Amino acid sequence: PARQFDTRTTEPISFFLSSLEELLAWQPDSNDDFNVSAVPLAKRQPPLSSERPRTLVCHDMNGGYLEDRFIQGSATRNPYVFYHWRYIDIFVYFSHHTVTIPPVCWTNAAHRNGVPVLGTFITEWMDGEKLCEAFLAGGEEAYHAVSKQLARIAQHYRFDGWLVNVENTLSAAAVGNLPHFLRHLTAQVHSAMLGGLVIWYDSVLQNGELRWQNELNEGNRVFFDACDGLFTNYNWKEEHLVRTRALAGPRHTDIYVGIDVFARGDVIGGGFDTDKSLHLIRQHGLSAAIFAPGWVYEHLGEENFLHNEDKFWGLLAKYLHTHSICTLPLTTSFSLGMGTSRFLAGKEEEAGPWYDLSAQEIQPLYLEREGRLSTSCCLQDAWYGGSSLRVQGTIPHNEERVAIRLFSLQMPAPPKLFLTLVYKLEGPHLDQFAVALELTTCDLGTCHEGNVTSLPEPNSHHQPRFLVAPPPTLAKLLATCDHGSHGWTSRCYELDLQDCTLQDLSLLVSRHQPSPQEMPFTCLVGEVRVLDAATMVASPPQVQSLTASQLWWQ
Repeated sequence: PARQFDTRTTEPISFFLSSLEELLAWQPDSNDDFNVSAVPLAKRQPPLSSERPRTLVCHDMNGGYLEDRFIQGSATRNPYVFYHWRYIDIFVYFSHHTVTIPPVCWTNAAHRNGVPVLGTFITEWMDGEKLCEAFLAGGEEAYHAVSKQLARIAQHYRFDGWLVNVENTLSAAAVGNLPHFLRHLTAQVHSAMLGGLVIWYDSVLQNGELRWQNELNEGNRVFFDACDGLFTNYNWKEEHLVRTRALAGPRHTDIYVGIDVFARGDVIGGGFDTDKSLHLIRQHGLSAAIFAPGWVYEHLGEENFLHNEDKFWGLLAKYLHTHSICTLPLTTSFSLGMGTSRFLAGKEEEAGPWYDLSAQEIQPLYLEREGRLSTSCCLQDAWYGGSSLRVQGTIPHNEERVAIRLFSLQMPAPPKLFLTLVYKLEGPHLDQFAVALELTTCDLGTCHEGNVTSLPEPNSHHQPRFLVAPPPTLAKLLATCDHGSHGWTSRCYELDLQDCTLQDLSLLVSRHQPSPQEMPFTCLVGEVRVLDAATMVASPPQVQSLTASQLWWQ
């Protein structure tokens, strides 16, 4: 079918629904299998329900469903990717189609990094008026049918809820039923999936008039009260934030104040001045909705995209809260889900561009600065996939060792850990440096899970010891220990811990000899693994009942 498969190549594609009729007629279909997310939402700390202000990213690019619609990837050169997952709470895929089902590659990448994904249900212009009249102006049966279908779609494709955007005027009958529809949709989504969300966009008012308010007020509060949050319009000033905070009361973090990165209209700041808007929002303890951060790619071009993307998010860093990984194993080779080549064990297997966000791996903290070291993506060389993590900068003359944080962790430490590190030193001073992994922990009694706003200072730094010989049951899993290839070095470590909480995983850079001058340092990190020894088994369960269908040989 043309909806689920590209008519030119037969490749499976992600799709949207264009009308109320299509929405109501939708049924699960075996042709949909490719569109179902294969990655469950990873747990992280603090959870979305914590009381600290959140950051929502709303992705809107050229109408959506571009190269990201190809579920099994494409040979796209310089595609748009998002990878600053550690700093955001919610990802919305936006388009102007009536029912925007997020392309599954986005759901897979976001879920792997612990971020829930919302689709968009939008009505606009005259067609939107007719659509709303058709399902809202009648009895509850009509709008219940729509809310049930939206919840079923999210549950079937395994994304996490909806942004609801009614951008047209409504009749008195339709607007009277709108809060009931929102409440029913929210209840349906909550029961269909754990952590499901419904967020309302600030557009139509409770009298049916289409007038953006740029705040929470008595004209739109009825919709906020019926769902999980309000995404405000973008043309606000500080007085809007003051009034919004007062009216929202204890639900102030459920207000997502809109920031248009393209800075359309009368806004505080967009582009590389987005931090001015975010600064004000955070001063009032509100959450933020960053709309169209793809500005970096669309406006500045694809040429220096990764550099510009890091600059954009780096400017926002002090207003963004980081999230901690809270489950093991942690294993990543930092692949962005794109590249100019594909690598396997440090060897280039296939040259040529590729793009597949489902293949994006767990992403680290990019906005860290330790001394003069920083992290960035490297597409020129990798251990596995399409990219590695470059750690680069200078080591100050008076410091023998510098640690740069790769991941924030928050979980009870198992009694025994195995860690692996694959790296490649670059530059003229290779023999001057040693690199290793460092874990920081705190006493179990001093850490909190759940509603946490700040973590206590770590009180122990652990440099795991080299693993001389892996235990026989893990020999295959740890086979690359001390057997690097193609210029990469592979190291395995072990660490025994007791009664403490894991807090940070860092790369520790140390000099072999003290030096009176600062020295340039560059290292590629190809893979990091943190494994709980007790849960690692000799071999994974065998795949069973494998079938192949719909074969078409070319």
